[in-house]
Amino acid sequence: MKFSQYAGVASLLVSTAVAKEIPQDLKRSRELFANGKRHMQIMEKKHATWAAKRAAGEFTAEYPELGFAACVDGVATAIEGDKMNTFKCSNVDLYHFLSHTALGSKTGEGSSSWGWVAPSGREFVAVAQADGAAFVEITKEGKMVYLGRLPQHHEARPLIWRELRVYTNYLLVGSEADNHYIQVFDLRKLEDVDPKNPVVFDTKTDITSLFRGLPVGRTHNVVVDEGNKYAVSVGAVPRSGKCKAGLIFIDLTDITNPTSPGCAGEDGYVHDAQCLSYKGPDTRYQDRTICYGYNEDTLTIYDVTDRTNATVISRTSYEGASYTHQGWVLDKSWQDYLIMDDEYDEYNHAGPAKSGHPITYIWDIKDLQNPKQTGYFRSPHFGIDHNQYIHDGHVYQSNYGTGFHVLDITSIPKDPSGAGVHEVAFFDIYPEDDDEPEGGSLDFVGSWSSYAMLPSGFILINTIERGPFIVKLQKQAIRARGTRLGW
Repeated sequence: MKFSQYAGVASLLVSTAVAKEIPQDLKRSRELFANGKRHMQIMEKKHATWAAKRAAGEFTAEYPELGFAACVDGVATAIEGDKMNTFKCSNVDLYHFLSHTALGSKTGEGSSSWGWVAPSGREFVAVAQADGAAFVEITKEGKMVYLGRLPQHHEARPLIWRELRVYTNYLLVGSEADNHYIQVFDLRKLEDVDPKNPVVFDTKTDITSLFRGLPVGRTHNVVVDEGNKYAVSVGAVPRSGKCKAGLIFIDLTDITNPTSPGCAGEDGYVHDAQCLSYKGPDTRYQDRTICYGYNEDTLTIYDVTDRTNATVISRTSYEGASYTHQGWVLDKSWQDYLIMDDEYDEYNHAGPAKSGHPITYIWDIKDLQNPKQTGYFRSPHFGIDHNQYIHDGHVYQSNYGTGFHVLDITSIPKDPSGAGVHEVAFFDIYPEDDDEPEGGSLDFVGSWSSYAMLPSGFILINTIERGPFIVKLQKQAIRARGTRLGW
């Protein structure tokens, strides 16, 4: 397998005005990323912010339940005259809000979220919290009905980093807490719950299985390739040893007994990834299994067809690389482009993010051995980006204090510079920083994640401090649906 350490150098020599991919700075990588120094810098800043909020009682404050509030003239007023419940917005209406404590959490600290649609059409979302995962059903009116929760594994302590993914009808729950492992929970149990009697599921008897094949029982994230019946643990420290906190593969063929066929530690720590069967234009990799890794200072592409012997195809850095965080392919059935974010470039005032406005990087991946960073979209808002996913031609972004944003990206295949990308909707769930000089803050507050793939069109936004919001795009914002770009 050809390994392209310096992917993109030739194109840089041709036109640095267009291409922004650059070879990885090996010295900088060793001194700042490979040893975990930059990761720890970010973790320490987050811990400091959250410790102050915890001490001030913000996580467990009595946030009121909120009902429908239309976005009118740029504002959704949930409680008249209450600044902290008046939200800046565009083309997004608020339908419901419940606090983390109303959803059974004692810590009141939120993170990830993921949804599941039952064969009957009922819609459910798992809401990650420091002390477990809360389960809600989304009604036809856009209301959340609390059904119960799966606490953190009984051998682990509560910790805000909790990531969720769904495999068929099973929820996989990972955490950064030592000895948490990966819980596997059958979501079909939710269909029989009486909302009048929410269930606190037992972490020993109510789970389908527990994957223990992690070095110290913790993982930063969990990735699922449903088509190929496996999951991947990423960022499972320590960085030493065989796997080096890279990709740890989990065979889900027997969901009651998940096992690991191997791992990919060649490029060290992986913060997030997307893995799927390759159907793109690079004929050398047709019908192979590919993982796109977001590896702190690079986009790293793996061939993981043989999960006992995965290999790196290319490793490419880019202008402004400060902490490569997460990304998604535009079209999983024809993988010609992907988008990506960097969690620290705004804070670091690096590269295109020098102004402190979130940058969505655009990559041409038609040649997997030589990916090209063709352009970017700069948000008009001020803050830090975090997670983003694509569905029906829209990017749904959770950008910390700036809130929830929806971008139309249907122009990218014709114009990968990003000039045609535009925001069609947003909802700012964090009014606390609206009076800052730039209208926002460079801090790790507000929105952590969103889930926008429910057939009803309702979207759940999970926040760090308050709890989940249910919103829905107004009709005039829904213009990209029906394109070939999809989840």
